[in-house]
Parts: sequence; structure tokens; C-alpha cells
Amino acid sequence: MTTARFAPAGRLEGELRPPADKSISHRAAILGAMADTPVTVRNYLVAADTTSSLNAVRALGATVTNGAKGELTIAGVGPRGARTPDGPIDVGNAGTLMRLLPGWLAAQEGRAFVLDGDESIRRRPVDRIAAPLNAMGAGIDARDGRLPPFTVTGARLRGIEYALPVASAQIKSAVAIAALNAEGETAIVEPAPSRDHTERMLAAAGVAVRRDGLRVTIEPAAGIELDALTLPGDPSSAAFAIAAALIVPGSRVTIRGTSTNWTRTGFVRIAQRMGGRIDGELEPDPGEAIPHADPVGDLEVAASDLRGTVVEAEEVPLAIDELPLVALLGCFAEGETVVRGAQELRFKETDRIATVVDGLRGLGADIEATDDGFVVRGTGGLRGGTIASRGDHRLAMLGAVAGLASREGVDVDGMDAAAVSYPQFEADIAKLVK
Repeated sequence: MTTARFAPAGRLEGELRPPADKSISHRAAILGAMADTPVTVRNYLVAADTTSSLNAVRALGATVTNGAKGELTIAGVGPRGARTPDGPIDVGNAGTLMRLLPGWLAAQEGRAFVLDGDESIRRRPVDRIAAPLNAMGAGIDARDGRLPPFTVTGARLRGIEYALPVASAQIKSAVAIAALNAEGETAIVEPAPSRDHTERMLAAAGVAVRRDGLRVTIEPAAGIELDALTLPGDPSSAAFAIAAALIVPGSRVTIRGTSTNWTRTGFVRIAQRMGGRIDGELEPDPGEAIPHADPVGDLEVAASDLRGTVVEAEEVPLAIDELPLVALLGCFAEGETVVRGAQELRFKETDRIATVVDGLRGLGADIEATDDGFVVRGTGGLRGGTIASRGDHRLAMLGAVAGLASREGVDVDGMDAAAVSYPQFEADIAKLVK
């Protein structure tokens, strides 16, 4: 575990190109392994979590070949061709992999697969994917009924109609992937919109997928074929530089090549509502249409005078990974910032309500936790101090951004956790500091 110090910055200036999108990288690995023909992936994220996905599909029989200029080619085994590995599939720290992969494994009739991961993964529940996959005919046997390690026993699946208990792209995607191998169509009803990367990739692969409001319907597919994929920059990773540019006086930063998918830009819209000067074209809600890829664009960000806001439950799924940064912006905003309906934060790499509140309070924030979020009273800034990442990559990067905008600087214990999603984070931020 490494400790890194982030001193107060005079200003941030320049351009930043965020790393490839983590969510789409996971899906590219899984759907590439399910495809009938090889898939070329450009700009796949090279990070700990996404490497776990490549290792997992290799263990299931896919071949992954690295090519020139960061390209890789995945030669899959088809929708029902996953082989039984010699031992447990190690998902590492990757919660997305842990919850999406069983959607494919559930259809491997007569075969059983054990999924396990690190200490953090063993605290993250899988009962919400177990319920629909069991209803489709698969067998999910988890420790204490809800925790890893757990076993997926494949079966002949049947299509179902399933109402998600919470808006979750991970649960939705697990069911959608299973639906490809089910008998009859499957319908998924969300309580609110969530990330739509899986639907876009399935549509691009020729799968009959339809959206009607909050209802997504998937027809079974005899096979899938994907054209070459070029992955956009990750807006969740870009959000840290965006937040830093907003709260470090005199800053002006350009974010290049990030996804502007409407289901991924909730944080940008919240920050703009708080008075943040963020210019760029964001994708509008496409309604019932399902685009085949994410739009890509640039964002211009400048230091801003912020005001508090209220983030309601329906906004949470489209900004779930960036809500810790909303708390940080609230420290520098005038008035009170409240986040509600964010219980899902308690099931991330850490309990992100507790760890964000404790971490920012230790740096001088006036913040308190609620059952489903937090309340921040703006004080004009942060003193600084020390924050522990507790192995959570987003908490580590939150501490770094807080340090740049603080009066005394911040020491981040466990900064190496950032490598889960953004290995170049420290170097990229250092280039902006003037």
C-alpha cells in the first residue's frame, strides 16, 4: 500500500484524455467471448479490473491476442461453448465482471462454474442477480445465500419478465445476456434509467432488443457477431479532473474523447446545476431508439462559484460512481448539498456513504451520513489532512482531488488502489497542475 501527497495546486490547466471506459471494456470482453467470429477491440482499458475480465474469458476458452497500437482480438467460443475451468474463476476486485459473467454461464447446460475474488468482492452481494437467473432456470448457490464465492450451474433457460428491485445496469445486463440463450423473449422493467451499454452492444451485434420507456425486451439469438469496437474515454474517470478544475481557483481544463452517453453524464448535469462551467455537447435521451455505440466528445471545464443542490433518487443511477465527487463539490459550494436514494453506495468496493463521509470529515468537511446518502454544508473549502482509500479506487482519487483544492494538502494512504480503473491517474493529474 502506497501513500501519496497531493499539495494545494495553484491552478489546473491543459488537456486530459481519460482512459478507456471500464464498463464498456468489461462488456466487450464478455460479449467478444460469446461471439461466433473474432472481435477486434481498440482502446480496451488496461487496468486491474478489466484485466480480470480478459483472464476470466481466457479461463472459459476464449483466446485473447494483443495486436499493434493497443488493439486486441478476442476469438470467442460462441454463446454456449464456455468450457469448465480447472478451478474458480477469479474476478479480482471487479464487481461488474462478477455480476455480468453469470448471465452467460447460466446458459451452459450441465456445467458448473465457481466465481470468487478478493476480500472486497467477498463482501459484495450477488442475490440480486441470483433471483432472476434462478427464475430463468439456472442454479446460483452463494455463501450465506448472497455472498461470493458462489457457484453458477448452467441450465436450459426460459425467458421471463423481470422487474428490477433497483435501477442497476449490472442486474439488467446479467439478465439481458442470459436472455440471448433463453427460450422465448425476456422483458426487463427498470424503476429508473441506468447505463445502457449492454443494450447498445447487443443492438450492434444484430440482437433484437427493444426499448419502450423503462421496459427493455430481448429476443433470443442463435449467435452474435460484433464488428470492430473502438471504446470511448470513461466519463467516470474524467469526472475527477472535471471536479478538480471546478474547485481549484483559476483552472481551465479540456477533457478530450470522453463518452457523452446520456446514461453516463449525470454527474456533469448535476455539476452544471450547481453552477459549474462545463461546456460541451451531451447526448440527449434517445427515447426508444437504441444507438449502436456511445457518442464521443470534448468538454471545456473552468473554475466556478458553486451552489448547493439536491440530488434525488431518480438521478442516482446515472451518477452512481461520481456521487462521492458531488459530496466534494458540496464542500466548496454555497449552501447545502443533499444526496438521497443512494443506498446502492453501501454495496460498492466499500460502503461509500460511510467511507466518503468519514474521509471528507477528516479533511475538515461539514458532512453527515443518512441512511440513503449524505448532507454536506458548504464551508468554502477543506483544511486537508489524511484520507485512507481502504482499497477503494474512487476514494483514493477523491482524496487526491481534495488535496489539490485544500488549504494544507492531503496524504492519501493506499493510493495504489487507483490502478483498479485508472493506472495513469497521478501522472495525468500532475501534467495539469501549474
